[in-house]
Order: sequence, then C-alpha cells, then structure tokens
Amino acid sequence: MLRERLMWIAWPAFLVAAVLEMMVFAVLDPASLTLFGESAGWSRPAVYTVTFLIFWIMMMASSALTTLLSMSPFEINRRQLQVEPDQGR
Repeated sequence: MLRERLMWIAWPAFLVAAVLEMMVFAVLDPASLTLFGESAGWSRPAVYTVTFLIFWIMMMASSALTTLLSMSPFEINRRQLQVEPDQGR
C-alpha cells in the first residue's frame, strides 16, 4: 500500500514538473540567469536539471499533502493502532 501511495505522489508530480519546466524555459533563457546580480555561470543542462528537480520536489510535496488530507479519520486511527506494543512489558 505504501508503494502505491508513493507512486500516486511521484508520478503525477513528475508529469507536472516536466510541463512546468517546458513552460518556464519556453520564455526564459537559462544563459540569462543571474544570482545576486552576477551571472550564474552554470551550463544550460545544469540549469535544466536543477530547476526540474526543484519543480519535482515541490510538486511531490503538494501531492503528498493532498494524499495526506484525503485520508479518512478511520485510516489514520487504524494506522496508529497497528503499532506493536513493546516486547519488554
């Protein structure tokens, strides 16, 4: 079940990050990026990679929050009750 939920989070986030990447770099040239007024000095593939990973992480956080909020109280309470008691007691 955990594996399914991770895919529910990661796959849509990947797709949205890819579309967002295309939209951003359709209007923005990576060579023109500056950090604190100076040229970043990164290659185009480096900029594409870093921004894609940032977009993907942000979208995964959004999907994870949606998945968490969609859980019913019964599901949450059931997970808390499945905790194994200490063997030493």
